[in-house]
Amino acid sequence: MVTNRTVDTVFDILREAAPGWSAPVVTQMASLSRDPYLVLIACLLSLRTKDETTGPAARRLFALADTPEAMLTLTSAQIEKAIYPVGFYKTKAQTVLEISRLLVEQYDSRVPDEIDELVQFKGVGRKTANLVVTLGYQKPGICVDTHVHRISNRWGYVTTKTPEETEMALRKKLPPSHWIEINDLLVAMGQTICHPTSPRCSLCPIEKYCAKIGVVRSR
Repeated sequence: MVTNRTVDTVFDILREAAPGWSAPVVTQMASLSRDPYLVLIACLLSLRTKDETTGPAARRLFALADTPEAMLTLTSAQIEKAIYPVGFYKTKAQTVLEISRLLVEQYDSRVPDEIDELVQFKGVGRKTANLVVTLGYQKPGICVDTHVHRISNRWGYVTTKTPEETEMALRKKLPPSHWIEINDLLVAMGQTICHPTSPRCSLCPIEKYCAKIGVVRSR
């Protein structure tokens, strides 16, 4: 079981192993540009869409427009064509335009750096808001998606039922030095090794620390 006595060691091991795994696409985009606007839009495109689809779609869109002002020169149809086939591409095209317009008209084109304000935007949940704050502004935050939720519970580090409960539990328990990196590490781990069903425990570098809660079958 991962505890606060072993969590630093676990993160050291994961950090060393991570270069061999595929980084989440939003993190890849952020490594090219820390522009909070690009991080925000890439996050929105990634929702319910596989990374291999999100990455090319985001690059096509940003080749056309990479600021709120430039985005507003595009039509919804142009954005739809650029981001297809991301999930719900028609709805996301409208959301991209609405958020861009809001930023220009009310925020002087600057993306807010506070989670509570970001979640007021259409289509922006806590996962997206935390990613913008951490990747775009390098401010403390804990982005919890299905991978972070599943794995931190599988470790036995937290006992929660929803990603939002997991975020709050981690904010109370996880050392702040690991807040920003937890999403990158656990998403990469979840996509590569710690699958929802039949995780590849024989290849896991931290197997001896994991309580394997809920694991029925593994490889």
